[in-house]
Amino acid sequence: MEEGLLSGRSRDEVTSRSCSATLMVVFSTAVAACGSLAYGFAVGYSSPAESGIMHDLDLSIAEYSVFGSILTFAGMMGALISGKLSDFFGRRVTMWILEMFFIVGWILIMVGKNAWWLDAGRFLMGIGAGLHCYVAPIYIAEITPKNIRGAFTAVATFTVTCGFSIMFFIGNFLTWRSLAIFGVMPSLVHILGVFFIPESPRWLAKIGKEKAVELALRRLRGKGADIFSEAAEIKDYTETAQLLPKSRFLDLFDRKYAHPLIVGVGLMVLVQFGGTDGVSSYASSIFEAAGCSAGLASTVMATIQLPFASLSVLLMDKAGRRPILMFTAAGSCIGCFLVGLGFFFKDHNLFKEFSAPLALTGLLIYSASFSAGMGGTPWVIMSEIFPINIKGTGGSLVTLGNWFSSWIVTYAFNYLFEWSSSGVFFVFSIVCALIILFTALLVPETKGRTLEEIQESMALLK
Repeated sequence: MEEGLLSGRSRDEVTSRSCSATLMVVFSTAVAACGSLAYGFAVGYSSPAESGIMHDLDLSIAEYSVFGSILTFAGMMGALISGKLSDFFGRRVTMWILEMFFIVGWILIMVGKNAWWLDAGRFLMGIGAGLHCYVAPIYIAEITPKNIRGAFTAVATFTVTCGFSIMFFIGNFLTWRSLAIFGVMPSLVHILGVFFIPESPRWLAKIGKEKAVELALRRLRGKGADIFSEAAEIKDYTETAQLLPKSRFLDLFDRKYAHPLIVGVGLMVLVQFGGTDGVSSYASSIFEAAGCSAGLASTVMATIQLPFASLSVLLMDKAGRRPILMFTAAGSCIGCFLVGLGFFFKDHNLFKEFSAPLALTGLLIYSASFSAGMGGTPWVIMSEIFPINIKGTGGSLVTLGNWFSSWIVTYAFNYLFEWSSSGVFFVFSIVCALIILFTALLVPETKGRTLEEIQESMALLK
């Protein structure tokens, strides 16, 4: 049968052609990544805008903490509906919907007269972000061949890094209202681009559109590629998954799904408690407290993140998910420890000449390590480990775990930082060390395997 499908061509030739990065795969990934850029802009906005907003609207630290953290709180709501929404409407329509939340949110911030306007705008953007964090990596993972899936899925998180790095840099030159106008641009591009990309073949198979599956694969793999074996594999796996009882939320806690659930939720929670959103949301105030120039330090941090984030894309399918995650978690652990040590010296009047350099060096090491893999790799893994019958509910729960822990860190960071600037970073360092242990014990290596092979190897289909 396979020989008939190959129509006389060698298997290696067909495999090579069907696994290539076609122009449509690149374009579709770029369109999905526009949502990541919009998300990165939203995350990065609160740091450079902090002093301007607090001055112009006379906000207290508590009020600005609400503004900074409400994005992550709303992200939980977006996460709750992300799986069901993308399973019902499809990946493309969900991307269109999420950008409407971003656009309306930015408009409210642009014209906002008080904290309520800004909070409402950031709340809507948080819902869009919660939707995006699920649908973008899932869509990219479902349209790309297995040999380049990791790198292309990592593009989504690389673009998030680009987004908040650009915001850190541009924020030095624009007012907070002008920065909001700038922030809406990727959302407009994303909405337009969605109309020109194909739907996910695996979602089309799930809803029973066999012809549409082949048409989508033809657009993604190119005219000369053999799509029939891939289409057959997707169809067979989908049919097997659909023979299982219709999934409910409580089914996620079935023993056979324990491994992917623990891996997905565990990684997301640990990474957030490793301090990422606390650092990215309030970087300017951290640099100021350390005795550094906030503008210069933020620019350096924004600049250094981009080359390290690109390493994640280049190495994801070569080094593998586990080594990248463990190595970058170790770097983040060292970075947080150095920041904590710098603030410890400052608070106790010890080696004052080293406190600011240590804090700055530690923050740069942390940012570089996080950008190089600790931030993006969990999303790549999440997009790969859940079978089609529970992908919506499983992905929603993982994304919810990410946003809930992110909200806790973002809201509590200013208070914890005032309580003990060194202590909070020592805690972050310990959590980053736990990520290494967690990865070594529980996280599977998924590079170079089809989504179906990964899920079957984790004993998901029985």
